Amino acid sequence: MFATLPAWLPPILLSAFGLGFYDLCKKHAVRDNPIMPVLFLATLCGSTFFVLAVVVTGELGSVLFCGTRTWLLTFAKALLVAASWSCVYYAMRELPISIVAPVRATAPLWTFLGSLFLFREIPTPLQGIAMLVIFAGYYLFSVIGKQEGISFLHHRGAHMVLLGTLLGSISALYDKYLLGTLAIPRETMQFHFSVDLVLILGTAWLIQSRFGSGARKFTWRWSIPATGMLLIIADWLYFYALSLPDTQISILSLLRRCSCVVTFAVGSFCFRDKNIKVKAAALAAILAGVVMLALAK
Repeated sequence: MFATLPAWLPPILLSAFGLGFYDLCKKHAVRDNPIMPVLFLATLCGSTFFVLAVVVTGELGSVLFCGTRTWLLTFAKALLVAASWSCVYYAMRELPISIVAPVRATAPLWTFLGSLFLFREIPTPLQGIAMLVIFAGYYLFSVIGKQEGISFLHHRGAHMVLLGTLLGSISALYDKYLLGTLAIPRETMQFHFSVDLVLILGTAWLIQSRFGSGARKFTWRWSIPATGMLLIIADWLYFYALSLPDTQISILSLLRRCSCVVTFAVGSFCFRDKNIKVKAAALAAILAGVVMLALAK
């Protein structure tokens, strides 16, 4: 039975599993902690692991040097991701994980809308229904949030998770432009992106340390390096699955987004979140909409 499974299925499921625990470690790392040192140190650990892997595999020479234009385009991607991650880390600290994880799962919707705007693609009736289902899930979360004292219109954490998700979707569209249209080698882009991201976040932390209020005291936790390492591993598995024959990006992206189920189920128990049954129904609506969006023709 297992021999009939497609080769890309095990790595993409492992990637989704890793992403789920990445979000859990991220929540643990930022709880009652300042955002920038946690974000910088987690990224530093993950990027160091990636760079060392490049050195060990003997690929450093092929990815180290690139043209000025390629570096500037990659640096712009790093700026975009740094902004997205800063928003998401803040939201993780301020909101229950059972709200953050499902909102993050709506990223395919925003990517689809971005493609609609950029490439003038008209949605099919099924795609239109899928978007309505996802927005219905959003509405359910706004109702639940009000019961927990969280207004999606006025709570800064709610604004941050939505902004971070939107920026992440823009990053996905930008990836398509860099890798597809410009044909920048993936290994080169990933290497320079990892290094640039550390420099950007390190600079942001130094500026905040110099001019910020420093209201929260930083506490080192094991989950900080675990966050960076899990993301690198999950991304490597995703790209490996993508490189295999007979893969479909829409299916892979959909399966990867199932990481929110791991985050929701384990996180709700670990962090003692409220209204789990109603949130599960809202999450089911969002996932159903994402499935319809991915499979609609």
